Amino acid sequence: MNFLANFIMRGRMQAMSVASAFALLSLLMPPISIVSSATVALVTLRRGGYEGLLVLLSASLAAATLGYLVIGNFQFSFGYVLVLWLPVWVLSIVLREGRHLSLAFEIASALGILFVIGFYWFAEAPALYWQAVLDIVVQPMLQASEVPVEQIEQTVILMAKYMTGIMAAGSVAGLLLGLLLARWWQANLYNPGGFAVEYLSIRMPQRFTMMTLLIFLIALLSNGTFSELAWNIGIILFMLYAFIGTAIAHALISTFKAKRFLLPLFYMSVLVVPHIVLPVAIIGMSDTWLNLRKNITPPSST
Repeated sequence: MNFLANFIMRGRMQAMSVASAFALLSLLMPPISIVSSATVALVTLRRGGYEGLLVLLSASLAAATLGYLVIGNFQFSFGYVLVLWLPVWVLSIVLREGRHLSLAFEIASALGILFVIGFYWFAEAPALYWQAVLDIVVQPMLQASEVPVEQIEQTVILMAKYMTGIMAAGSVAGLLLGLLLARWWQANLYNPGGFAVEYLSIRMPQRFTMMTLLIFLIALLSNGTFSELAWNIGIILFMLYAFIGTAIAHALISTFKAKRFLLPLFYMSVLVVPHIVLPVAIIGMSDTWLNLRKNITPPSST
């Protein structure tokens, strides 16, 4: 990874080639898109918004050209610009100028919330739209699965109500992972150990947590489309606090003697056991008032 970061920072052409190549590869392996967005973020964090924008634009042109030559499709590059590269460029400027990950996290969640509100504003029936999409996706499963058709259909109807928030949360998570990867690269190249200090001390301001609790309260007490909208926004905020809770858990586990074993186990558990994410997010939210890391000595940045 350090070799790749060094290669990216050698010049605009290198950064453009990495961003566009990984964008094309992500059509086969979607998680690779994180590396592509991190490339734009790293250049922006280190060299500023103008240089980052030049890489973004040149990578978009290169990705469109590669897409046309390899798969006969260049339109996917526009999706990359709108969904990944442009938002992560904005977040990188916020982090570069504001110097606080929490502020970048707030802006990222705001972008996701705006998407959800916009979708509900323009779509006549968001749940019905997603239900139609999910019906197409699960059709092959209906024939191969032994699960009763009625049960699958009920699951589809339930998921359709929250797919807007799930899609937005997934996009925001991708942006944050790309931004964090870029920040880690930057620290490894120019400030060894600095990322650990910054990441493990991240916490959200009280006003933001209060707003989050208010959103969940509205979702619980209201009904109909208004409640559905609030729940979809809540999914994004829940995901955000899962990131915060993960950093807190990492900091706490780092105090144990068996941290080299426990930390990989914790991260693997978060990825493969969805039920763990709920208490992790609650930890992230409660830290606003409890300051769970107050007795932990932060790692040295030197």
